[in-house]
Amino acid sequence: MTTTTTTTRRGFVGTAHTRLEGRDKVTGAARYAGEIPFTGLAHGWLVLSTVARGRIRSLETAPVLAMPGVLAVLHHENAPRVDSDYIGMLGAPPDPSVALFQHERVPHLGWPVALVVAETSEQAREAAEALAVHYEQEPHDIAFHSGRPEAYPLDGHMPGVAEKGDLESALSAAAVVVDAEYTTPEEHHNPMEPHAATAHWDGGRLDVVDSNQGTTWVAGELSKLFSLDPAAVRVRSEHIGGGFGSKGVRAHQVAAVMAATVLQRPVRVVMTRRQMFSLAGYRSPTTQRVRLGADADGRLRALEHQCLSVTSTVHEFVEPGAGPARVMYDADAHHTANRVLRLDVPTPTWMRAPGEAPGSFALEAALDELAGKCGIDPIELRVRNEPERGPVSGLPFSSRNLLGCFREGARRFGWADRDPRPGRSRDGRWLLGTGTAAASFPVGAAPSTAALTAEPDGTFTVRIAAADIGTGARTALTLVAADALEVAPDRIRVRVGDSDFGPAMIAGGSMGTRSWAWAVLTAAGELRERLVPGAAVPPEGVTVRSDTSAAVGALASKERHSFGAQFAEVAVDAATGEVRVRRMLGVFAAGRMVNPLTARSQFVGGMVWGISMALHEEAVRDRSSGGTVGADLAGYHVATHADVPEIEAHWIDDPDPDDPVGIKGVGEIGIVGAAAAIANAVWHATGVRHRNLPIRPDRVLAGLPDGDGASRA
Repeated sequence: MTTTTTTTRRGFVGTAHTRLEGRDKVTGAARYAGEIPFTGLAHGWLVLSTVARGRIRSLETAPVLAMPGVLAVLHHENAPRVDSDYIGMLGAPPDPSVALFQHERVPHLGWPVALVVAETSEQAREAAEALAVHYEQEPHDIAFHSGRPEAYPLDGHMPGVAEKGDLESALSAAAVVVDAEYTTPEEHHNPMEPHAATAHWDGGRLDVVDSNQGTTWVAGELSKLFSLDPAAVRVRSEHIGGGFGSKGVRAHQVAAVMAATVLQRPVRVVMTRRQMFSLAGYRSPTTQRVRLGADADGRLRALEHQCLSVTSTVHEFVEPGAGPARVMYDADAHHTANRVLRLDVPTPTWMRAPGEAPGSFALEAALDELAGKCGIDPIELRVRNEPERGPVSGLPFSSRNLLGCFREGARRFGWADRDPRPGRSRDGRWLLGTGTAAASFPVGAAPSTAALTAEPDGTFTVRIAAADIGTGARTALTLVAADALEVAPDRIRVRVGDSDFGPAMIAGGSMGTRSWAWAVLTAAGELRERLVPGAAVPPEGVTVRSDTSAAVGALASKERHSFGAQFAEVAVDAATGEVRVRRMLGVFAAGRMVNPLTARSQFVGGMVWGISMALHEEAVRDRSSGGTVGADLAGYHVATHADVPEIEAHWIDDPDPDDPVGIKGVGEIGIVGAAAAIANAVWHATGVRHRNLPIRPDRVLAGLPDGDGASRA
């Protein structure tokens, strides 16, 4: 198989197109994993532990099995055995949480201890709630703070520790020093569609209809867990109602496969919203210490960023919050570290812009503090500290248009009219302030395969195991294929979300569209070589299959990132402590926009999440139970329509010269730096620096002095 790649001509790529599946979604014709009918369908309901640490002594299954409609109760004494001793698609062992019902140990509250299967969902739920489980409870530990000596560095997709230069000497010699601790709370994904899967056996082959971010990923993990031939597992995920990093291999798929295997009939397992708080992963809380040392003119001589996050006692996961510092700013002494603390909690996971979202809050807030101490405009400070190469890697940047984002953003936002002194602007009882922050997110591509068929009727069919989790991937790939084949988009049919289409990158890491587009382009180039001008296409069509494994291998030779500049204006009620974001502006350098309509939605969606992160989201754990307080969307506040102000997202021309379409990635960059821009704006409004998210009214009131409610610091 050759790896010929064709470059898209300037045509449909770069023009706005509505989502191809949009009508089906808004009319209800698009069916999701929990809605697709199956003959003989049974329903499973997960039973979760009510203790945070200990072991199961016994389960009273007999009364439950006698309840109406109940078909089975699976638990550690009777469930099928699985093999979790393997390295998965993402290069790491699986989280033992997916090896369901293999032992009696309970490592955290909400650990799956049983699955009740019944004829109807209502019967399964009633029986699951009636199941009595007896435990030997042990003391648990969920106390997370920076003073814990047990914390240790952990490598993730980057080394745990990176150091150069003498940090203490550089700090001692600095004219201006910032030394502060910043914290972010535990946060949860909460996509609109809950996690759902239906498993059944079809002619000796396992078929799973699921909501996930990568069908070949899930199929591969299930084949390894259940010791099946990979060809004997098919996973389909046509429509996904959001994921944000949480929709990988989870307990619900494994439970559904177990039950379908035992009962030899289709079984569906859907997580409840409350169950998602312990079974779907979350963003770890962080405590981050940032120390900056600069000359009087603001040029950094010392930079330290230490990030501490949580991992579980059964699986290691790191939230690499110190990562942004390794890209954004250089210094003679440059020390960064990502450390974790093992606690009796569920395992965290990737959440939109993992590492960059919380890490940028600490780093960009600290830069704002440094600008204030130096008496330098925050944008000018960043100009003076613009690196020529990767501060840690030493590699050249493929492109770095951060300053272009700041110039365009400052123009659009009216930054030049800003009085830099805090607490000087009012609108009645509201204190007004503006803030800014930089954003970056790594971009890359992963090997993917695609099949492209020339049909006898003159249309073309693309088959690729991409996952459209709401980003508009189908539409983007249609435009890419149309340009590559030099035909109109209505002659392209794109089929996604089926593991039978072959390995493909997951929808994650802002690499999905870039990786899939590369595979589609490669297939298009090969297909055009096969088609004879003027010759008829045979009845079976002409199909080529591409594999981009060789093509993407050279990307590691440069630092590759999307960049952006975030701006925010806030109003703070001095009487109540309420913070309202009045307007936000983001300007991004994130490669070529395949579909500007959906790209803008991605940027704006990330910025909305930044508002949520800055002002609202906060999962709190009860120390006595070890569980999340208010594990629902009533107790866990996310930004709603009333919280979202005027938001503008723009971009500057920034095609990646090493990508055949010019794509970088837009899925996650929108949230990066957004919370810092808001926090910096709150400081500008009040003169009070908030280093702990979210910026709640009680925290604002605690910081404001008596009198007119504005600090004149």
